Amino acid sequence: MINYQALKSGTDVRGCALGPKAVLTNEVALCIGGAFITWLSEKTGKHPNQLTVAIGRDSRITGPELLAACAEGMARSGAKVWDFGMCTTPAMYMSLLTEGFKSDASVMVTASHHPSDRNGLKFFLPEGGISSTDLSMILSIAGSTAPLAREHDNIEKRDFLPVYKQQLADRIRKGLDTDIACPLLGLHVVVDAGNGAGGFYEEMLRELGAWTEGSQFLEPDGTFPNHIPNPENKEAMAAISSAVKRVGADLGLIFDTDCDRAAIVDRTGREINRNRLIALISAVLLDKKAGATIVTDSVTSSGLAQFIAEWGGVHYRYKRGYRNVIDEAIRLNEAGIDCPLAIETSGHAALRENYFLDDGMYLTTVLLVEAMRLKQEGKELSSLLEGLREPVESVELRLNITDEVNFRDVGRAAIEQVMDHASFTEGWHIAPDNREGVRINFDLDDGLQNGWFLLRLSVHDPVLPLNVESDVQGGVKEMLTKLLSVLDGTENIDITPIRNYLSGEGK
Repeated sequence: MINYQALKSGTDVRGCALGPKAVLTNEVALCIGGAFITWLSEKTGKHPNQLTVAIGRDSRITGPELLAACAEGMARSGAKVWDFGMCTTPAMYMSLLTEGFKSDASVMVTASHHPSDRNGLKFFLPEGGISSTDLSMILSIAGSTAPLAREHDNIEKRDFLPVYKQQLADRIRKGLDTDIACPLLGLHVVVDAGNGAGGFYEEMLRELGAWTEGSQFLEPDGTFPNHIPNPENKEAMAAISSAVKRVGADLGLIFDTDCDRAAIVDRTGREINRNRLIALISAVLLDKKAGATIVTDSVTSSGLAQFIAEWGGVHYRYKRGYRNVIDEAIRLNEAGIDCPLAIETSGHAALRENYFLDDGMYLTTVLLVEAMRLKQEGKELSSLLEGLREPVESVELRLNITDEVNFRDVGRAAIEQVMDHASFTEGWHIAPDNREGVRINFDLDDGLQNGWFLLRLSVHDPVLPLNVESDVQGGVKEMLTKLLSVLDGTENIDITPIRNYLSGEGK
């Protein structure tokens, strides 16, 4: 018996889809497809035969069969289904807003950057992604009912990716205020698609006049033979950096499998991801309109906050999770606060001008416009990062919670323990923008608040991630020593990673 709720990962379905341990099987996808139509019918008030749903997939080898099974489940339930084939996650959402393709909902078959044996399902409505509660209801329906076995002709193959590609090309021409055929002539860009769904982006750049020599891994291959398609992966970033330096390109772009995340490297091969990526897009936006608020996740650095302030902006740290930062940015705008960007250090970036859709390709498109503009002035895109103060030391440790049943209660208790200690201990400063877990600032080496740690509860897992940064040498060790004295002896928290780091084993 399948435990459908165990397939839930936030607002997505996700699980092993290949081999003897597969839980996301074709039969499961069939049932989830049917359940989605039942839920969608109840939500919209439309009869299933009045509904139209689009579905696409990334390059994973289980993608074609899972797409076919999910589409079959939706079609058997009475809905009309548009099969987009190979697509990207952002494109599946944009189809809901594009004339000639406006369906009632869309589904993307993807597991993002996860290993090749994984796969999953993402669900979109015209107003955005479904909620965690919505997904629980869909999975509950899937576990209790199955779509009828009946004949139909409800599935139609359509091609949306060329339309989405044209939308990105139009954004480049609009950004450069030109309608010429080749607005990127003279710009050398290397694209690394990681054998995911994003290889078409290189073709678009060539059509716009860019030189793309050195681009690599553009062909879809769900075994990911070259590197993990993940902008946070060291090997992936090393591959794009090496390619850019080898051919002397102006910059390089890299996407994850379904293209909702991205990172870039500059002419020297320097990685521009995490805090640097946030700083770069923030500078571009604040250069056009100062005073805006930039929403990020909670683990961003103190140097980034200073950088955003120097560009005339307001840095607003919020909870980890791309839906969390997006929803908070939308809320701030509704409250009258000018907030054009929500972005995570993982590379999920959503701009207000693009419906707050987390779209790695749209982000790189905006940055390419700026890169071309600056090149025409004899400058480089990375020049915008001048003045960004980066930490001397940084580390992320993961403290496992051994009580997996009650891990949330255990994690919260540990965070409260640290918070209580900070409240009564000299030199421990609770950060004023502490919106997740506990963030403590320290005065190191006679400085002022030049080091910090953030201890928080993982969004999904029985883990306490611990991020530590210092602007002085030896600061991380000093702060971890102090934290260890607080957590030492705490039940159900494995503090071995802290001990290993302090002993030199974890460095």
